[in-house]
Amino acid sequence: MNDLTSRLTSRHAHLDRILEQHQLDALALNPGPTLTYLTGLHFHLMERPVTALFIPGKPPIIVMPELEIAKLTSLPFIVQAFPYGEDPETWSVVFEQAALAAGINGRKIGVEPTRMRLLEYRYLKDAAPQARYLHADECLAQLRMRKDPIEITAMRKAVDIAQRALQATLPSIGAGVSEKQIAAELTIQLLQAGSEPEFPFAPIVSGGPNSANPHASPTDRPLQLGDLLVIDWGAIYDGYVSDLTRTFAIGQVDDEYTQIARIVAEANAAGREIAGPEIGAEEVDRAARDVIERAGYGAYFIHRTGHGLGMEGHEPPYIRAGNSLSLLEGMTFTVEPGIYLPGRGGVRIEDNVVITLDGAESLSNLPRELISLPI
Repeated sequence: MNDLTSRLTSRHAHLDRILEQHQLDALALNPGPTLTYLTGLHFHLMERPVTALFIPGKPPIIVMPELEIAKLTSLPFIVQAFPYGEDPETWSVVFEQAALAAGINGRKIGVEPTRMRLLEYRYLKDAAPQARYLHADECLAQLRMRKDPIEITAMRKAVDIAQRALQATLPSIGAGVSEKQIAAELTIQLLQAGSEPEFPFAPIVSGGPNSANPHASPTDRPLQLGDLLVIDWGAIYDGYVSDLTRTFAIGQVDDEYTQIARIVAEANAAGREIAGPEIGAEEVDRAARDVIERAGYGAYFIHRTGHGLGMEGHEPPYIRAGNSLSLLEGMTFTVEPGIYLPGRGGVRIEDNVVITLDGAESLSNLPRELISLPI
């Protein structure tokens, strides 16, 4: 048994145990990271439905276009395929055949609510009308939250690619350059550094007042002396993502901007330092938030401290107040506190962290202090 076969077999067995724990009879998946995680297959979401059914103790069942059937030839495990042609009038019959083979009618079927579309759901519902379709968020978090060494190695590479891309972009940044121009250059550098072309998200490049919007989109606004510049970007390597943020000064900036940059760096360090096995996700959030609140800027830290990373840019565990989940070895997430002064400017510093056997490691190591550009 080769490494890939062993990994996929182990994942299927893990899924079977999780479904049993949650009293689910099957899992229905659309194309997306979880389907890829369990099969190694990649499908686009399109007008042709694709649905995979995982039933404990049985080979996976997949309904798919016959034009993509060749993707199954290299699978290292048995799969029961139900291909269909180009006539949509025949698709419901194929779904009925798959549901009958799976024995899911009258059963409890877990679905991924952020992925399952109405298109596939209707075909499933018509094919197995007595089944109950239940959200399986908790099951899938349990399946994918703890990364193995191969996954962490891929994430480490994604971080390295992202960091090198930003360093190659910095010489092009200065007063008069627009946010869109910086985003374009960063995109080129990410590809040249080795990122897969489908980034985890479009780079966020926001200067001046726009930097007070955590999820701003790049505009044609040119940078001005005295601006803060927030750059939030990431890469993908072998299907795994990085997600980083650094903040820069364009020339000399207001003293308060320098102050909030120092506070955010301290909050970032506090979050990273407390993280470790058996520490609650909410404790990491509290450690970072306390620094900002003690400095008098608590009202301007308007989002959670972080989110999980892996095959998706946002996945469990979520580093927020009220999440008592204990962090465990192999969990990966961001620590990204921020302070946003409405209409003026903002600062965010984001690192990617993995829980280790006895602590936590930051996969990212770019300077966190406020650096003035051009250097």
